[in-house]
Amino acid sequence: VRDFLVEHNYLVDMAGDGVEAIETVKKQEPDLVILDLSLPKMTGESVCREIKRLYPQMPVIILTAKNRTDDILSGFQLGADDYISKPFEIEELLARIRAKLKNTEQEALKIEDLMLDTKSVTVTRADEKVFLSPHEFKLLHYLMINRGKVLSREMILNRVWQYSFDVDSRVVDVYIGYLRKKIDAKHEKKLIESVRGFGYVIKE
Repeated sequence: VRDFLVEHNYLVDMAGDGVEAIETVKKQEPDLVILDLSLPKMTGESVCREIKRLYPQMPVIILTAKNRTDDILSGFQLGADDYISKPFEIEELLARIRAKLKNTEQEALKIEDLMLDTKSVTVTRADEKVFLSPHEFKLLHYLMINRGKVLSREMILNRVWQYSFDVDSRVVDVYIGYLRKKIDAKHEKKLIESVRGFGYVIKE
């Protein structure tokens, strides 16, 4: 499954057991989770329940050898968004992944007078267009879809740049500075905030 998804340009993180799965989700905050119920250390059911407690909007697709109606209903009661019984066609899984991701996408995001449109790749503040570089746009988008939530530098590096810089790198701080100049500098209301020792957050 991993190799197939990588071939289709998805970034994939793997976890070998239930405990590692929870830690990976907390660290990476993926767009979607594919969860096998047959996991060591912590049951797949418990993992699903914990993911949905932490991230109610995160789509979870369950993979399992069980295919009875009662088992399927039980999976949905845990909070799963979809359920695929083994064996399955890999193309079917891909189709369901695309459908779930499409459902979670928001073309337009708004916080106060700040607007970001993913379809046209445009940003405005107080109806004035703001010109951002690709990484600035990705960073702002990540902050906005997590409004009110403090994001660590590591989370931002993994999501926006998709790999880790040296731990002493200040690339996130530098790009936050760029965004503040373009988004907040001319406005009394500041939207991007620093949380000392933790990271950054965008608030209304």
